[in-house]
Amino acid sequence: MSTYRFEALLHPRAVAIVTGADDRLGAAIAANLDRGGFEGRIWQSGTTSTDALFDGPEVPNLVVIATPPEAVPRVVEGAGARGAAAAVILTAGIDDALCEAARAAARPHGLRLLGPGSFGLAVPSAHLDASLFAHAPVPGDLALISQSGTVAAGIVEWAARRAVGFSAVLSLGRACDIDVADCLDHFASDWQTRAILLSLNVVPDARKFMSAARAAARAKPVVVLRTGRHAAQARRVLTHTGALARPDAVYEAAFRRAGLLAVENLDAMFSAVETLGRQRPFPGKRLAILANGHGVGALAADQLADGGGTLAETPEGNPLDIGVEADAPRYAAALAPLLADTRNDAVLAIHVPTARSDSAGVAAAIAATIGEARAAGGRRKPVFAVSIGEDEAALKALAAAGIPRFPTDADAIQGFLHLVRHREAQDDLMRTPDSLPRDFSPDVEAARAIVSRAMAAGETWLDPGAVAGLLAAYRIPSQPLALAPDADAAAGAAWPIIAAGGTVALKVVSPDIVHKSDVGGVRLDLTSEADVHAAAADILARARELRPDARITGFAVQPMIRRGTRRELIAGLAEDPTFGPVVVFGRGGTAVEVIDDRALGLPPLDLRLADELIDRTRVSRRLAAYRDVPAVDRHALALLLVKLSQLAADLPEVRELDINPLLADAGGVLALDARVMVGPALAPGARPRGAYHPRFAIRPYPAEWERAMTLKGRSIRVRPVRPEDEDLFRDFFGRVSAEDLRLRFFAPVRDFNHAFLARLTQLDYARAIAFVAIDVETGAMLGAVRLHADANHESGEYAILVRTDVKGSGLGFALMRLMIDWARADGLSRIEGTVLRENRSMLAVCRRLGFEAQVDAEDAAVMKVGLALLPDSDQNFS
Repeated sequence: MSTYRFEALLHPRAVAIVTGADDRLGAAIAANLDRGGFEGRIWQSGTTSTDALFDGPEVPNLVVIATPPEAVPRVVEGAGARGAAAAVILTAGIDDALCEAARAAARPHGLRLLGPGSFGLAVPSAHLDASLFAHAPVPGDLALISQSGTVAAGIVEWAARRAVGFSAVLSLGRACDIDVADCLDHFASDWQTRAILLSLNVVPDARKFMSAARAAARAKPVVVLRTGRHAAQARRVLTHTGALARPDAVYEAAFRRAGLLAVENLDAMFSAVETLGRQRPFPGKRLAILANGHGVGALAADQLADGGGTLAETPEGNPLDIGVEADAPRYAAALAPLLADTRNDAVLAIHVPTARSDSAGVAAAIAATIGEARAAGGRRKPVFAVSIGEDEAALKALAAAGIPRFPTDADAIQGFLHLVRHREAQDDLMRTPDSLPRDFSPDVEAARAIVSRAMAAGETWLDPGAVAGLLAAYRIPSQPLALAPDADAAAGAAWPIIAAGGTVALKVVSPDIVHKSDVGGVRLDLTSEADVHAAAADILARARELRPDARITGFAVQPMIRRGTRRELIAGLAEDPTFGPVVVFGRGGTAVEVIDDRALGLPPLDLRLADELIDRTRVSRRLAAYRDVPAVDRHALALLLVKLSQLAADLPEVRELDINPLLADAGGVLALDARVMVGPALAPGARPRGAYHPRFAIRPYPAEWERAMTLKGRSIRVRPVRPEDEDLFRDFFGRVSAEDLRLRFFAPVRDFNHAFLARLTQLDYARAIAFVAIDVETGAMLGAVRLHADANHESGEYAILVRTDVKGSGLGFALMRLMIDWARADGLSRIEGTVLRENRSMLAVCRRLGFEAQVDAEDAAVMKVGLALLPDSDQNFS
């Protein structure tokens, strides 16, 4: 239900408190409401009788429930029936059955529930403190959303000591109704909220969370602190990729892909907010350090290196030491050229008070120098300041200039890295890869047949022959193999390899033995048939001793591959219970889990995302050329990761895939050994959600909605909009008349800057779609239609514009019909739009499509149009 009735939840006119016999919690809530200065009516009941509570003339918007668990559903039903809009359930210890009963009681009345197990909520600007916090949050512009009540209370206490204020604080508890995604949707558009702070432990609905998080992160900074990051993994891990894809690493990858800034503690959370509030994200990551002493500058450089940052290369040296006696003029003289230097992207100015320096004067000089550089029209290069000590005048001078000030070099470096990582996360956020990469064309039908045969036979693991066929279907190079049922056949299969001067690798084949080395099931460098025969017999005997229950179906015979200059890597797919398939890459080998050098990415991936995934590993540094060893073919390696991502999209039954080792060199990549686990695409009783992978957390680019059409002899290609279409839109707007632009945007539009165009081209396909029409002959854009679903995913608002010179060709009508088809397929029940009354051509199209139109009650120059969608696809468009 998302943001439905949030206004009543956060700005109630009246509050009722229901406690039952034990009214201690109710008394605490009443006291906090009074402390906060709540101006509405408050009444309290020590009985769970809803008749007694709700029989008055006034209806409470908000009901706070602190009754025994078994009474909660009854109170919820009474509150909903009386017309209350929202309820906060403080009661803890509510099991799944009671939670579902409360949700079922609320649903028919549209009553929103916060909790159970909530610590309540506070909205300082509304003088609302319906919480169990020890101190009332002060007004500010940060929204805090926390699953844990104690963590929320701790953050409020932490903030109170630092004069940090909030637009709202919500403790979600078990979140049987209102969840993190609902709150993100609300505060993303809340003008009183500058940034959003999240404290969470689990994400119950990955698709809903990722869609809301990506939308919120496009609007404002979102900082997330996850508790319980190192909790033991609950599921059984069977492959190396599964072991590497620990929940904390998957959450980190999801946060990054959503554009969120993840932090590890409260200090880091508020440091991030301070930095993001005073400095905008900037291109680049090269930092210049200016200090009045070599030692403190070197410490900052060490902190930067430890955090993975980049020290700018400058001819004067970096860090730049201007001496312990540096005064205000010397700081100004040293800072000015650094601000103008294109070889750095940001500057850190450190001042350590000495007997010969004036902290306030230095701070004023730094602020003035920055002001002069900005007034001269230069780029607003970020500057961070470290003023050690508590000089109030220095603090005020820096704050007045909007310069983040930090007490130590470590804090400042952390603030700088927050900005760098926030920008990197924003870059990742803007990438929405195609579900059908164009660098290759996999044989999907052959791959599906391989998986289907294994599933029909009741197998969990593909046999080596099936694995080889699956890799071949996705054009993943692999080492050839021969399957042999016994030792004699293995020796016979090895003979051609040996006769050609090669040596042989022999491996046991069993659907019950995942890690062959655990039972001594691998022999290498065999040089004769006799060696192969003896090795097979020994492998068989040892496997039967260690795994008497295992089915041994034979042996795999392969020619030995000499590693040489090849790098030993691992790549594959793992299954996360929350976020679904995850692409894994890192350093390979038998000690892969001990080395733990890996990076994870949520599919779908494109080549750029795959390349960035590779760069997040330590082994990536070994992929470059060194000494006489040539560099690895990075394109081939990144493409392999994209292929794995596409395999996950095409074959939901593939639950885990492990290529280890994966050899890579200048000639490309080679899968030396691989294993694949398969299983049902959905859990028993689960229903697919949409036409794409049932467990993907991010909806991929909907390539299946690409269309070809011909209008008045012109061939037109229509496809969903991509993020890289920004230049296409810029050229398009340049060929639309000023009058048509006014009719579309309701005002003259002249500035088509990046921010404006990004909003049109960077879409989350889970909640919005835009189709662009392109002239096949010229490649020029002819028009576009877009539809944005509301937060409840019940209705969508459309907008459309076609190029002035193609009006009357039928393109607008065709785009509208395609948009309606999408809305119906996506489960929307209604489409709405706003049209100027003078825009007669658009109103005519709406009438032909069956839209109803009426004059806007607030603006007589505007028409509101709406179309109720039929559940089937035979809606008649005349």
